[in-house]
Amino acid sequence: MTEWFTETLHPWLAQRLTMDHVLFRTKTEHQDLIIFENSKFGRVLTLDGVVQTTEGDEFVYHEMLTHVPLTAHGSAKRVLVIGGGDGGMAREALKHSGVVRLAMVEIDRSVVDMSREHLPTLSAGAFDDPRFELVIADGARYVAETDDRFDVIIVDSTDPIGPGEVLFTAAFYADCKRCLAEGGILVTQNGVPFLQGGEVANSWHRLRESFTDVWFYVAAVPTYQGGHMAFGWATDDATKRQLDITSIEGRFSPLGIDTRYYTPAVHQAAFALPKFILNLLS
Repeated sequence: MTEWFTETLHPWLAQRLTMDHVLFRTKTEHQDLIIFENSKFGRVLTLDGVVQTTEGDEFVYHEMLTHVPLTAHGSAKRVLVIGGGDGGMAREALKHSGVVRLAMVEIDRSVVDMSREHLPTLSAGAFDDPRFELVIADGARYVAETDDRFDVIIVDSTDPIGPGEVLFTAAFYADCKRCLAEGGILVTQNGVPFLQGGEVANSWHRLRESFTDVWFYVAAVPTYQGGHMAFGWATDDATKRQLDITSIEGRFSPLGIDTRYYTPAVHQAAFALPKFILNLLS
């Protein structure tokens, strides 16, 4: 008999994936973790009843949360990832040859260990890169206390429930601002606006308490149901969001990075928001 995984993120919408083979299932110190195989999406990582990433479509999410800010910055050397325990964000960011240090702060070591064992294609060797540094800690506490400064901060969080809730607060965004070097960029996971409009609206107001240039950009990730997924963008250098296509191509193409979703044209177009998302920013 087929076993199904039913996502429980929304009370009025269910997503079901067949669990063709369960690879790992446990309750960690922080959350319920399941890794299973699905015939369409490959291996799937879920936390607390919500799909976090799949082998089949992870490239959309990871490419857009790394290549957009790193290309826009143009000279990022130090990158901080909050969350990202599956390693996909580190994998893509470390493809930028100018990066000399990437610190990944993950609250749950089990996510890292089980992803390394059961989802090795996501990290693809990033955990063994000499530029990579793993910190097992609360991300909010880390940015509140560290003396380090970063050119790009990527918040690869769960939704604002459970351990991820603190990563959507004004205080957290202010601490991220403190950790950015001059001209630095913060990007965040901000949910699916059609279904989770409050995440975008709240982050819009909270980010603007600390940053002068705040916006969102979008991408379509198949397993994140509801249409566009939104990524928050915050910096004090407005020119980084307004690069023309020639400038984006001039920065990204020489890197020789092979992508499956991101292109310079997609980078530029992603900042053009549908009207219903613009309405959330009023």
